[in-house]
Amino acid sequence: MRIATTVPQNDLRLVKDAAKSVERDGYTMITTMENKHDPFLPLAIAAVETEKVELATSIAISFSRSPMVVANLSWDLNEASRGRFVLGLGTQIKAHNERRFSVPWTPPAPRMREYTQSLKAIWKSWRTGEKLNYEGDHYRFTLMPPYFVPESQGFRLPPVTLAAVGPAMLRVAGEVADGVRLHPFCTAKYLEETVMPQLKTGMARSGQTREAFEITGGGFVATGPDDEAVHKLREWVRYRVGFYGSTPAYYPVLEAHDLKDLGLKLNRMTKAGEWDQLADVVSDDVLDLFVAAGRHDEIAGIIEKRFSASADTIYAIANSAQAADLPTGLVQDINRIETPFKGYETD
Repeated sequence: MRIATTVPQNDLRLVKDAAKSVERDGYTMITTMENKHDPFLPLAIAAVETEKVELATSIAISFSRSPMVVANLSWDLNEASRGRFVLGLGTQIKAHNERRFSVPWTPPAPRMREYTQSLKAIWKSWRTGEKLNYEGDHYRFTLMPPYFVPESQGFRLPPVTLAAVGPAMLRVAGEVADGVRLHPFCTAKYLEETVMPQLKTGMARSGQTREAFEITGGGFVATGPDDEAVHKLREWVRYRVGFYGSTPAYYPVLEAHDLKDLGLKLNRMTKAGEWDQLADVVSDDVLDLFVAAGRHDEIAGIIEKRFSASADTIYAIANSAQAADLPTGLVQDINRIETPFKGYETD
């Protein structure tokens, strides 16, 4: 099983040493997110300071950037890292697109399909010299003078992985992407009964194989050296379950367990300003649906039982914005867990 962690994004001067440490400790992937800081800049530093660890945005927001801009960023990061960059994309929600980024909102799944297809068309044009000719309902790319084609050292083209929760985006991910980044607000039942069938439907449309398609995430991991540390992380997850569960977009996960009433209650609490009380209504039974929790000496087996049938890559700590500090032996134990994914096929 592949295991991901992060590096500091609030101070780029810290990235060099942090990235070297992550690689030395045996993690598979360094990921960055887009909330307060740009997700690409830290990976540029990590690209030239490491040799083996993969580098991924998890995620970069798509619609606020032209696919041509993202294609160029991804190409340069992939070249600098010698073929180790993975582009993770997500749509964000309507309010953020329209009011934070000032970009128009359309149904996200059809647009993301074209976004991903156009990225791959641009890269193919750069790699092969073929005329760029992508025309869709949302994006049109037909001009690529040779002067604007970046140099290539022949590394694999960047894999594209998509953040997805609902059925439509899951099908798009399976059809046109190289992997999916599942939200941690996910249960084993929802993964088995909803996520996997939708991904398989998408993969069947394009002939994508499961062995070349990476599934990342799908739940929280809470671990530490002792029971007290695990308890603290479980309580952090309890609040996140309440927070995400209050959002209607995530109700389908709750509905899989006949828990929509809980989501409605959490939503009413947020509208009443009761944010600090959300965790109070998330029971231990509900919490256990979302988190794999255990001490360092037991968590590898718990992770294998919870994730290995479906997920290929996990985040090493419940709070994906915080760098993990797992014992090297534990990282190795998790890496030894067998999963279906064998490697990207992007060329």
